[in-house]
Amino acid sequence: MALSDLTLAECWAYRPELAVPEDLDAFWERTLSADEPAAAATYEPVDTGLTQIRTYSVTVAGYGGEPVHGWLHLPANDTGPLPCVVEYLGYGRGRGLPHEKLFWAAAGFAHLIMDTRGQGWSAAPGVTADPHPYPAGTVPGLLTRGVTNPEDLYYRRLITDAVRFAQAAQKHPAVDPDRVVVTGISQGGGLSLAVAALFPGVAAVMPDVPFLCDFRRGVQVAGQGPYGEVAEYLALYRDRSSQVFRTLSYVDAAVLAPGATAPALFSIAMMDQICPPSTCFAAYHRYGGDKEVRVYEFNDHEGGEATHQREQLAWLHKLFGR
Repeated sequence: MALSDLTLAECWAYRPELAVPEDLDAFWERTLSADEPAAAATYEPVDTGLTQIRTYSVTVAGYGGEPVHGWLHLPANDTGPLPCVVEYLGYGRGRGLPHEKLFWAAAGFAHLIMDTRGQGWSAAPGVTADPHPYPAGTVPGLLTRGVTNPEDLYYRRLITDAVRFAQAAQKHPAVDPDRVVVTGISQGGGLSLAVAALFPGVAAVMPDVPFLCDFRRGVQVAGQGPYGEVAEYLALYRDRSSQVFRTLSYVDAAVLAPGATAPALFSIAMMDQICPPSTCFAAYHRYGGDKEVRVYEFNDHEGGEATHQREQLAWLHKLFGR
């Protein structure tokens, strides 16, 4: 494992001029306002056998009112109002089993986990379908689904789902609506940045080694992972480069980041082969609110893992009070 991107000093200086679609705000305002959920979120108790945490199977109306599933964990003896951590998952992960992610509830937070539509094939299974067809010639994976038209883009649907989960968290009776935090690793980190930019109700954001940032550079320099899907697509459709990167700019978390104002704690790994550190720094530099970053110089895409989770907890205690 070695550096494959810019040095740390070069990353601190890397401030790209990213192309921002002239109708970016209108696109997202139309997407979110035309798609407001008609049904309230539902929470069905789940018997996990655990005595100190209550768990619920969640269904939220996501993009187009389509059902998106998840888990809600609450400390068993605390009825709130609680700060809530809304977590979005990495590329390929589904919500998994109900007892897998207990850290935030054990620390006294409500913890709402969003399943990822159409995913759940890697480390953890998912149960949420993405019922939208995609055209022939789409590279296997998700980054090139609908990539010639922002209206059809897969990540338009997924970001809408993510906003709906943050909104649902605010409305839960056990949650303090003024202390809703969004977070996630990799794809989840990119989603948390997008939600922070599009939903002003977010109180804090914690993006870890975020994906979906500075797409053109990610496609050019990532040694592994999903950015390669775009390179593979453009190797086949050689005349679509401008069209593809313009479409992706509507969901680029670094493009959206200036619209976010909540306090943020980033993590970035300097030997990351999947989300190159320069792309994460692009989002960090452009982020519109107060921000801090923890840099892990000798880590790959695992980033800070448990070490960084401890940093996050201390940061939230400082922000909200213990």
